[in-house]
Amino acid sequence: MTRTVKLDGIAFGGDYNPEQWPREVWREDVRLMKEAGVNFITVSVFSWPLLEPEEGRFDFGWLDEVIELLDDAGIAVDLATATATPPAWLIRKHPQILPVTADGVRLEFGSRQAYCFSSPVFREYALKLTRAMAERYGNHPAVRLWHVSNEYGDHVSRCWCEASGAHFRSWLRAKYASIDALNEAWGTSCWGQHYLDFEAIEPPRLATGPINSTQRLDFERFSSDAMLELFTAEVAVLREVTPALPVTTNFMSILHELDYFKFADAEDIVTDDAYPDPADPRAHVDAALNYALMRGAKGGAPWLLLEQSASAVSWREVNVPKAPGVMRLDSYQAMAHGADGIMYFQWRAAKFGPEKFHAAILGHRGERSRTFAECKALGAELAALAAIKGSRVAAEVAMLCDWDSNWALAAPDSLPTDRLTWIKAARSWHRAAFGRGATVDLVRAGADWSGYKVLLVPNLYLVQAGLAAELEAFAAAGGTVVVGPFSGVVDANDHMHDGGAPGPLRPLLGVEVDEVWPLPDGEAGEIVLAGTPHGVHTISEWLEPVDARTVASYRGGELDGRAAVTVRTHGAGSAWYLSAALDDGGLRALLGEILDEAGVALRPAAATTAAGEAVELVVRRGPASSFSFVLNRGTDPVAARLPAGATVLVGDGVSAGARSGETVHTLPARGVLIVQHAHTDAVVLHQEPAGTTSFSTTLSTTTAEVTS
Repeated sequence: MTRTVKLDGIAFGGDYNPEQWPREVWREDVRLMKEAGVNFITVSVFSWPLLEPEEGRFDFGWLDEVIELLDDAGIAVDLATATATPPAWLIRKHPQILPVTADGVRLEFGSRQAYCFSSPVFREYALKLTRAMAERYGNHPAVRLWHVSNEYGDHVSRCWCEASGAHFRSWLRAKYASIDALNEAWGTSCWGQHYLDFEAIEPPRLATGPINSTQRLDFERFSSDAMLELFTAEVAVLREVTPALPVTTNFMSILHELDYFKFADAEDIVTDDAYPDPADPRAHVDAALNYALMRGAKGGAPWLLLEQSASAVSWREVNVPKAPGVMRLDSYQAMAHGADGIMYFQWRAAKFGPEKFHAAILGHRGERSRTFAECKALGAELAALAAIKGSRVAAEVAMLCDWDSNWALAAPDSLPTDRLTWIKAARSWHRAAFGRGATVDLVRAGADWSGYKVLLVPNLYLVQAGLAAELEAFAAAGGTVVVGPFSGVVDANDHMHDGGAPGPLRPLLGVEVDEVWPLPDGEAGEIVLAGTPHGVHTISEWLEPVDARTVASYRGGELDGRAAVTVRTHGAGSAWYLSAALDDGGLRALLGEILDEAGVALRPAAATTAAGEAVELVVRRGPASSFSFVLNRGTDPVAARLPAGATVLVGDGVSAGARSGETVHTLPARGVLIVQHAHTDAVVLHQEPAGTTSFSTTLSTTTAEVTS
């Protein structure tokens, strides 16, 4: 059954916490929401203590009033199940609900998410509240989406209490069936860890030394599955009582602790909480990768930006506000990358509590707040963009993400280096592609990759034969696979592959790794690519090409002259292997060459890094037309040539006529341009970064041509 959020146009609004304010403020809030163009509001995220002030006694009166006020104003509701934080009375009656750390400390009540997700007691009470909420509000016309809990895994993603131990043993029994199978998988003959019975197994708590890496990996898998089990238990209740209403839980961009692919399979629409740091000039680049996961989690389907900040947050060491225009750029970037909703935390700035310095649509100065003025202006623009809703992002490049491998790579005290992580590698590879103008989707094993020209694999430490076969098939069909260092090392049990790395990837890549050569902090290596030296950091490998061609070699050190980068023809495609972590310049040069050879539309290499990252062009494709988004975060204007017949939906700057009926639009610094045009047409950018030659980039929905 397909369930969608029934809402006209683009969703616009945010989290609303009316329980923090007296009733007389509520009507004023709703009036200002209408003035700002708000059409969608999240309520009751942390309201359990007020909805159930004592066990078994529910008080829905205040929430009834709030929902009616919103409904009367034509504002739809994203209704939270309110199970994100248990009330004090429940904790004091059942203190075993509280989570326990690996060293045995039971965490206290006083913040949020004060529960163990494996606790059967917590689950019992949470499901009672979920059912009560569903029965009370499931048929209310204002309620359009169920919002289960909040930001799973934010504060507590792992628990080592007795309930978690029992749940872990149950999970292990289901996976292995026999203790002999577990002993074999865990390699318990090493260090005398053999088990006679599942009851002897505990979670990997703080121990005398390094913990069995397979036990730790299974605990990572279990913990994600256990939280998913809690989520799906609430979803089951909601679908029983309100089968037509869609369900979501808000993600936290790319979270190492939870397999978001599995969570996405259990919900109807993906939603994200995005908080790029205004102090980081490259934060929007990393945000683009986060959004690549949001659409990739459901095969490219549109998603909702459920939270962002109108300006500063309250939880970083230094909380820098967003300069004028940046919030608007951030919002349109999310939309460019597939979001059909632009929401905020929160509607009205809090007067007390840990988030009182967190910006809101309505700041502490009320209507006079800068954030209110900027959000109101954005709301007016979004109201005219309903045509974009439902369209999908066009990307020619994909990047593989596999939580199993990511968790295995994070094992402490058992790897050649603990400095290599999937997320660091992924972000560096993505920055290189982003800087050259490529849009990248984040995809999983088993997905349909046939629409992509290139599949990037920054790291795949753990790989099984099935996934290796998928990669081979992609290359054989004409795709280009690019694999990073320390890949194909272990199997699903975290055992070394026979013959060493790259294990089952060996037939595809045509190489063997003799030894891993990590680089200590502060030490750098070097490779030579097309006569140009590039730096190496973190990790390198003694590589033995079998039937692959060497493209770049190491220079200096113990690996001097040895192969560093190789390529092998496989069927109609090719497979590249990078045996080292390259610096930004090396990745830009190498990936730029690979993407270009694969026919991916790119900006010329002459463009500087800053210019490449400052100007973003992304295309969404709808049933009848395409939508090109141009976002200029740079300090210089950008000229865009628009095709004849195109419609400017949002256009900062000025337009002038050009030959052949085309229009040239000059986009100022921090400017936004959104153009609706035919699928066969394209937008062409012209820019002259300091110290470089001029260039133009043409992007269509599926292909692009580059001229300089």
